[in-house]
Amino acid sequence: MGSIGIPSNPTELSHRLWIAVVLPLNQDESIDEPGFRKLLRYFIAAQKKQPDLAIIVNPEAGDVVYLSPEEQIRLIKIALEEVSGRMPVFSGVASNATKDMIKVAEAAAKTGINGLFLAPPCGAADITYGLDSVRYPEIWSDQIKAITDAVPDMPIICHPAGSVTFTYGIGLPVEPTLQMLNRFPQIIGWKLTYAYGGTRKISRAIKSLDRHVAQLPAMAVYLHENLAEGDIDGVLTGSFNFALEPMLAHINAWRKGDVNKAREIWNGGLAELQEYIYDDYTRVHIRYKTACWLRGHIDTPYLRSPMPKPQKAEVQYLYHLLSKVKVSLISQAEADKFAAALKK
Repeated sequence: MGSIGIPSNPTELSHRLWIAVVLPLNQDESIDEPGFRKLLRYFIAAQKKQPDLAIIVNPEAGDVVYLSPEEQIRLIKIALEEVSGRMPVFSGVASNATKDMIKVAEAAAKTGINGLFLAPPCGAADITYGLDSVRYPEIWSDQIKAITDAVPDMPIICHPAGSVTFTYGIGLPVEPTLQMLNRFPQIIGWKLTYAYGGTRKISRAIKSLDRHVAQLPAMAVYLHENLAEGDIDGVLTGSFNFALEPMLAHINAWRKGDVNKAREIWNGGLAELQEYIYDDYTRVHIRYKTACWLRGHIDTPYLRSPMPKPQKAEVQYLYHLLSKVKVSLISQAEADKFAAALKK
């Protein structure tokens, strides 16, 4: 935590606009290291004007569940080289085996990373989409215990994706959330992956704690309402990959109390863009990356198999929506040529 400009206070560290950075890949699905450095430099340049930006490397949006431990560690090192202490960098850690997650966490700690970004276990249906986290909260908490035993001083932001429920959408319910936050003081931030109503319930529960945990909304489709309510401490989303400029303008308008400006930006195309990104949970990360490619920030929109390629309609409609928010894009001809080559 000793890097220049990186606060050691948990509240200052967590109250950020966190970018869940997508991972550029080559056509053979190998990591495009020059492309990753280029994308990071885009965010670093933006941070000069927006000092509270921060980086999440190896998030779910960055294909982390399909990366080897060695690849995850390599990306951490690249991110730290590029950022060079200008802003905080946290890293996701993912594997089907807890022992491999510990391996990455220990290696990450040695690099000087500022913290970890932890999601529930990967693997069998018993511990993923089939899990009842209220009855069996130990499935995730025991894994975090193993990681915190290995790196006890490492701050953590949690990505509490869970089984889809009517009340919460995608996200851990109140009961296991509070158990986790009371058990692990290392958790300084909680990503709000929830549906709108679920966000309110979780927000109230987190505020009832006797310590502060940053609330960081992820579903950018609800960001206008989140900002209006004033209960959030930052943002953590992959939407920054493709809509950084209009999103920062929107956030900053709210921060200045300029409601009319915030409404103008939101209703001027940003809401419609985010609504499309999030209207199908099974396509969110594909649309993040496709939109990032349409912006010209990365050279291909591919994710690592078995993640599918974008569909023609997605490419075409995302181009239309991005055009409405007046951001820089690749040429229409380039987008059309790629779309025409897609099978579906």
